[in-house]
Amino acid sequence: MNSVRALGRIVPAATLIMGLGAAMPARAQFIEGPYVAGALGVNSLDDAKFRLDSSLNQGMTALGQPNGGQLGFELGGVGLLSLGWGFSNGIRLELEGNYRSNEVDSANGAAGLASPGAHGGRQDSYGAMGNALVDLVRIGPFLPYVGIGAGYLVTSFNDLNGRPGNGSLRLRGDDTGGAFALQGIVGIGFAIDQVPGLTLTAEYRYLESLGPSIPVSYVNAAGTTVLSGKADTESRNQSFLLGLRYAFNAPGVAPAAVAAPAAVRSFLVFFDWNRADLTARARQIIGEAAEAARAQPARIELAGHADRTGTPQYNQALSRRRAETVAEELIRRGIARQDISITALGETQPLVATADGVREPQNRRVEIILK
Repeated sequence: MNSVRALGRIVPAATLIMGLGAAMPARAQFIEGPYVAGALGVNSLDDAKFRLDSSLNQGMTALGQPNGGQLGFELGGVGLLSLGWGFSNGIRLELEGNYRSNEVDSANGAAGLASPGAHGGRQDSYGAMGNALVDLVRIGPFLPYVGIGAGYLVTSFNDLNGRPGNGSLRLRGDDTGGAFALQGIVGIGFAIDQVPGLTLTAEYRYLESLGPSIPVSYVNAAGTTVLSGKADTESRNQSFLLGLRYAFNAPGVAPAAVAAPAAVRSFLVFFDWNRADLTARARQIIGEAAEAARAQPARIELAGHADRTGTPQYNQALSRRRAETVAEELIRRGIARQDISITALGETQPLVATADGVREPQNRRVEIILK
């Protein structure tokens, strides 16, 4: 029943997240390639209800003792580390390792635990999760995201021990049990422009483990084990985290299209990686070039360029597409087509010399020359 309830909560979210990812355009604002992420924070562990297995139930019934109970926990710490891959369209997949720890602060039901000062110990959990996430629309430096995860969580009772001092039986637990787990993730990233690829993250995570069975025992005042068996528990956790994420393939900050000094009568228009469409700043620079050409009629030469991340043949074609895009914008602004000539130079005349395969924003350009 635990698994059915949890799947009922998580599966609709998975469907929505995959639908969002399919609808997102491939844009430079999203991670492309490998990244690493880590986070620390606090977690709130819901009261853990447990019911003893059938052998303990029979024994406790004979002794007139309760067959189950409930543990309450203090706020605890949480840490996680993830390795992931972004697909440039907003979808990310990652492997996560996590750890949580919470001290027991209340208990009732099981023999001895409800007595004053009876409860003690802590619950630890650690596991591995596979997550699917979708980055949504960037708002300035902020990029919200949602995700789901599934994996395996090991839950451990550490020195869970009743100390009533009144001669009654008490429950003891100092062992582990594992179970399938699901989680939902909501977060927001803040890009740190001074370090390309580095993002500060804030997250909320809901994690549910589907009923691990943990060995427990009942002991008497002398410390002798009277009964032993397993407790079938439930575990629901809410975590609030701050962290950092670093994308290894993040491009440097691309310069805006910059106008050269007026005396040179040359204008530079820059493009995003592997793109031939115009940014708002690029259109502004083209407008300035068109205005200068109208003020003093001139022949316009367009020289298209590309960086060295593709083959020479591909970059030659890409540089021509960029030059043709600039020509179309000049024509839209009133420049006659016969006054424009186009030259595609590919990767042969970089502003910044680079090795093959290196993304260099200043080499992705079209130069507008007025003669």
